[in-house]
Amino acid sequence: MRTFVKGLWLLLCSFFYMIPFWCIRYSFIRLFLYKIGNHCFIMRHVEFINPSNISIGDNVVINKKVLLDGRGGKLVIGNNVDIAQEVNIWTLEHDVNDNMHKEKPGDVIIEDFVWIASRVTILPGVKIGKGAVVACGAVVTKDVPSLSIVGGIPARIIGYRKNNLSYKLDYSPWFQ
Repeated sequence: MRTFVKGLWLLLCSFFYMIPFWCIRYSFIRLFLYKIGNHCFIMRHVEFINPSNISIGDNVVINKKVLLDGRGGKLVIGNNVDIAQEVNIWTLEHDVNDNMHKEKPGDVIIEDFVWIASRVTILPGVKIGKGAVVACGAVVTKDVPSLSIVGGIPARIIGYRKNNLSYKLDYSPWFQ
């Protein structure tokens, strides 16, 4: 019975996450997220797992086909964060060294002005510092310092941002 209810819930969510009108999706999403800030835009086909542990700040843009996981702990996204398409952010993984395939949880904190490029994977227990940039395809396994640019598998520092970071994200295309 529990599996049936979970499957029904996922079906309902996938329907609402496809609706091409942000105001309708926003109304549905805000019922279940722990917090969602002002002037956010979440494109269609974003998947939330255990949304009650997910908090999103102001002026956040989350592109299509992003997966946000709140099963293993808190997922906190700060203000003016830009998350590109096909990003996976996990708060729960399996311990590869455990004979019983034990789960390994951890909070993920993404501070203000972070830019996460396409197809990035962020693993549990990671903090991404203010103004950091995560390059396309990176796998983030450890904390990322503020204003650093990281890339690769596993992600390593490849540069630093030299901005004042005073921008305010405001992106909301029609029917997305």
